[in-house]
Amino acid sequence: MDTHVLIVGAGPVGLTLAIDLGKRGVKCTLIEQKDAPQFLPKMERVNARTMEMYRRIGLADQIRAAGLRGDCPMDVYVVLSLAEPPLLRLRYPSVNEAKDDCRVTNDGTGALEPYQLISQYSVEPLLKKVAESLPSVNVRFSTEFVSFTQDEKGVSATVKSGGKTETISAAYLVGCDGGNSPVRKQLGIKLRGEGGLMDLRQALYRCDELFDMLPRGNGPGRGRHYHVADDKATFLIMQDSTVHWTLHSTVGSDEEMKTQFEKAVGFPVKYEMLSCAPWKQNLLVADRYRDGRVFLAGDAVHLVIPTGGLGMNTGVGDAFDLSWKLAATLQGWGGPNLLGSYEHERRQVGERNIGASRYASLGRRKWRSMYRSNIRENTLEGRQNRESLANVADIEQRKTNEMIGAEMGYRYIDSPIIMDIPGGPEHLFREYVPTTWPGARLPHVWLNDGTAMQDRLPEGYTLLKLGSTKADTAGLEKAMRSFDAPFSVMDVPDQIAREIYGYDLILLRPDMHIVWRGNHAPEDPAEIAAVATGH
Repeated sequence: MDTHVLIVGAGPVGLTLAIDLGKRGVKCTLIEQKDAPQFLPKMERVNARTMEMYRRIGLADQIRAAGLRGDCPMDVYVVLSLAEPPLLRLRYPSVNEAKDDCRVTNDGTGALEPYQLISQYSVEPLLKKVAESLPSVNVRFSTEFVSFTQDEKGVSATVKSGGKTETISAAYLVGCDGGNSPVRKQLGIKLRGEGGLMDLRQALYRCDELFDMLPRGNGPGRGRHYHVADDKATFLIMQDSTVHWTLHSTVGSDEEMKTQFEKAVGFPVKYEMLSCAPWKQNLLVADRYRDGRVFLAGDAVHLVIPTGGLGMNTGVGDAFDLSWKLAATLQGWGGPNLLGSYEHERRQVGERNIGASRYASLGRRKWRSMYRSNIRENTLEGRQNRESLANVADIEQRKTNEMIGAEMGYRYIDSPIIMDIPGGPEHLFREYVPTTWPGARLPHVWLNDGTAMQDRLPEGYTLLKLGSTKADTAGLEKAMRSFDAPFSVMDVPDQIAREIYGYDLILLRPDMHIVWRGNHAPEDPAEIAAVATGH
């Protein structure tokens, strides 16, 4: 074969998959139709859970260095314009403040890494450079995917590059090729749900002076998001450079987006509109994430409304989940249930995050529906409209910006590679409650020596022995090693870890999700090992 894994699409999801596979020594080829990463506004925030995963592969600091500087406020405003007193200010910590909070929080409720504001046009070149530095990764831009065939032995893809057609053979193919995925379409897999909920335009502007001019008079201060209370769903977003801004609005033409930007700002500034394009709000999930040796990830299988910031982050979660399972299968120790679990686990997360996005979007629509044309008037009705809209937004807009439960609290239910227990804690969108219920992410804990539990975990599976337990785990250790899976035992006497995790023994997968927990050696260690490794 030409490569072990052929990845179609070099957005953040495809690039992340290539990097993680490359770091695991898997030979992969990444193809992208464009000739280079595009300077277009798309995602603009890497959430806490995604930053933890990037930390795991050594990229967290690079992403922070390329993103918004740490001292910038992340506040969210509801405004009439940037020249007028804000109707509502929602305060959120800067990255530096959030990092300080992470350092002093040790009850399991916090993330090891806080969020990072970084635009897609900043993160893609960074990830591309990292992927190109890995000897087992072949990155090919200006290469168009045409079609593929597959059988029980592998996949053969036809691609075009430089006016020539060629064939690339691989063991597996992964379509990370966006909402209009040609790979998904060839498979005949449908996206279902709510499509075309709203038609908007999105424009990218360069305005070097705007950030430094805030606050202007009685206008709002520096922040991340500015929601304009009007009848066009206008929404101004500061990008990571602080000189680039994006605007969403339901105006009828690209030219009107210039006028809309000027209205949203409300005072004279020099600016240039760099791009403008229409887009539709969708809440869609694919019927399937897999067909034989072909997998789908990212926007190819789930499309969410950006409210809640779950789109790209869900896709990166797909990439990290699929990567270790592909590597395990190719390395020979992973059983068939590993790849079989990908769709089962990630589709439920996709559906859950679509629900979270819907919840947040309905909240935003609720306060926007209260807009009346008299909102600026210095009359009783005008003042009442401003006050009532702000009061409702103070409740409903928070749904968009406070999604920590959806980000960190997802748990894989009834997975074939988890020792599932019926029941379990409720999935919450806005609140994260730490748990070691099988299928959940291992909560972050600072150990006595000041290191993070996540940083101490080796590659592969890990059996945590907590609180100086005397449990005899020889049977489980032997069973895990019998599959030749990468496996380590880690004694953690720190009492804080035992208190937060609540159990003496915890078996972790390579992605830090929990396979099994108990206070005594398992009665059937062979079953646990077989389930964990996909056999």
